[in-house]
Amino acid sequence: MIYSKGGISRTLKNEVVTADLAVVGGGMSGVCAAITAARQGLRVVLVQDRSVLGGNASSEVRLWILGATSHMGNNNRWSREGGVIDEILVENVYRNPEGNAVILDMILLDKVKQEPNIRLLLNTSVYEVHKEADERIKSLTAFCSQNSTQYTLESSLFCDASGDGIIGFLSGAAFRMGAETREEFDEAMAPDTSYGELLGHTLYFYTKDVGKSVSYTAPAFAMDVTKEIPRFKNFNAKEHGCKLWWVEYGGRLDTVHDTEEIKWELWKIIYGVWDYIKNSGQFPEADTLTLEWVGMVPGKRESRRFEGDYILTQKDVVEQRQHPDAVAYGGWSIDLHPADGVFSDRQPCNQWHSKGIFHIPYRCLYSRNIQNLFLAGRLISVSHVAFGATRVMATCAYVAQAVAVAAKLCIQHQLAPREVGQSYYMTELQKELQRVGQYIPGFHLSDNSDLVQQAELTSSSNLDFKGFFKENILWKNLDISAAQLLPVVAGALPIFLLEIEAMQPTILEVELRSSERKGGFTPDQELGKIKISLKRGIQTVTLDFGLKIYEDQYVFLTFLQNKHVRLAYTPQRISGLLSVFNGVNKAVSNNGKQVALSGSGVDSFEFWTPQRRPEGHNLAIQLSSGLSVFGIENVRNGIDRPAIRPNAWVAATDDQQPIISIKWKQKQCIRRIEISFDTDWDHAMESVLMTHPETVMPFCIRNYSIEDGNGKIIYTQRANFQTRNVIELPEPCVTDELTISLEHPSPDVPAAVFAIRCYA
Repeated sequence: MIYSKGGISRTLKNEVVTADLAVVGGGMSGVCAAITAARQGLRVVLVQDRSVLGGNASSEVRLWILGATSHMGNNNRWSREGGVIDEILVENVYRNPEGNAVILDMILLDKVKQEPNIRLLLNTSVYEVHKEADERIKSLTAFCSQNSTQYTLESSLFCDASGDGIIGFLSGAAFRMGAETREEFDEAMAPDTSYGELLGHTLYFYTKDVGKSVSYTAPAFAMDVTKEIPRFKNFNAKEHGCKLWWVEYGGRLDTVHDTEEIKWELWKIIYGVWDYIKNSGQFPEADTLTLEWVGMVPGKRESRRFEGDYILTQKDVVEQRQHPDAVAYGGWSIDLHPADGVFSDRQPCNQWHSKGIFHIPYRCLYSRNIQNLFLAGRLISVSHVAFGATRVMATCAYVAQAVAVAAKLCIQHQLAPREVGQSYYMTELQKELQRVGQYIPGFHLSDNSDLVQQAELTSSSNLDFKGFFKENILWKNLDISAAQLLPVVAGALPIFLLEIEAMQPTILEVELRSSERKGGFTPDQELGKIKISLKRGIQTVTLDFGLKIYEDQYVFLTFLQNKHVRLAYTPQRISGLLSVFNGVNKAVSNNGKQVALSGSGVDSFEFWTPQRRPEGHNLAIQLSSGLSVFGIENVRNGIDRPAIRPNAWVAATDDQQPIISIKWKQKQCIRRIEISFDTDWDHAMESVLMTHPETVMPFCIRNYSIEDGNGKIIYTQRANFQTRNVIELPEPCVTDELTISLEHPSPDVPAAVFAIRCYA
């Protein structure tokens, strides 16, 4: 029994938590920063003011995680983000292909709790910053509402991944809020005041069909959307969740301090929308639907943006400017919304795409005036316009992973975040990022500690690609222009052959295109053109462009739309090969072609995008000579996804027992082996609401084993589904040879490996 007399003052229970890195904010950015830092050996405290992790991706908000892939609706091929965010998305598809946000909550909590170096504080809000000098943070004070405990968080480094920037704000870090003028950064897309300077918040709702008639009585505060919302006719009974992203409000208010007011206005809208759907008589299909869930926490888009040593701008994004200190990339469109949101009579967003992915430099990821403060997530150092492209969750998480590895270098070498930008340390940072799966466009991993670099590599076979299977042909109409992406090498271009069916005599136009930008996937450069007279029926067409290619690159063998023609496709899939279509994806403002407005500072170009499985078959092309681009040397070239080349070793399709052999002249002591597989870097893997057609990517090797030079099996894997397998051997393996025996993923997909690395 506890008994206390009144009349005395009391203090809260206080606990001091000491860490190498304090991460504030448990959204996707904070989660990926914390896990990455913990795996780098840092002691991490992760502070989240909500009861679940994930932020806008969690069950509290329920927005899908997206980044450079942009719903597979842009020209950013093989661009899904790597590292921890990839690991989470791949696992979510495996365990949660239906996109249940509650299951994603569990996956995130599970990932964090598996890391012994992370101290997780949920329901804990930071409210005070203590500084040991004007430009240096000493500690934070936070309060947990559930256990009535005050925490003092002591660390040498702090990462603000809180969205609104609570640490940055309280510490005095320089920040911006609202849009810059066009003149400040020469940004043609900088909005005027009629459009507004901030993006608003959104709340979502879910519906459920209960199989019987359901009535609905709206609360008194519900809004009459037919009178107050110009776009009320856009509402329908079929869409719910984050497909209603455009139900937005608050861009004219203070998106930090007015959040509760904004939330109430969104509640009025949501309950009024449901009243309109259920009781207007316009939606008989809604009779058996009930309102299952309404968000309690608004999904925030924009508030404070903090200043680093560099501010990313529109021209960095559109021109895809190269930065020597690049540590991450983005690829979402410049996606700006009218500040009046759902009350605006303008279109709900303006999405302007770049031709490819763009660098995010390290200089954007730390405060310019607070010495030990890292920036992560949506609050990094960008202009309002560039923010339209960097604010999405997968991009935010990717940036956060770079911060975590930089923090390791700071601790290891006693550096301030700014000092990591020096050339020597920057090289180390980029190398370590690539080692843990963080692809940086234009960079390749050069790692002398990787024992594979000094080994002799052989394989049981290498695919010499001369065309796809001729069996099980699928015939598809050429209703929209289609193309096959093919990785060609310098030299004479092969002759292509393809079976085509014409419904009537017609002229088929075929073009060979490439990207004007090296490593890009926008087919904006015509290399050659052929017109073919087709007779009615099935015929084999020979395509000889008579061209010489001067450097390795991907080309687009392009068949222009002809409704009288059918093309032959194959169920065979091969890593680094892909068909694309000049189609439409309204979800990301893709109408087949982007036509830039005069003076907008963006490019006009066509979209050539893949189809989602189970579609997305390759064109059944045959080649006069093989493309020798899938050799075993690819596993140590330092690029773990298709770029200018496929960068994958692929076994021959008739190789019944694919094997990779790694031999050294002298015995090596091996403690760790890392293997990177193909989990389809082109698949967006939206985390919630959408349903995915498979739980394991069709290219991914599921079963393999590793033997030492004496034939002893030192590791066996069954049912793999992840991109990176990091194998920590229980005992060091001393050997002069490793043999990796692999199984083909399926009869239609040959075995492929992007990278193998071994460490002492």
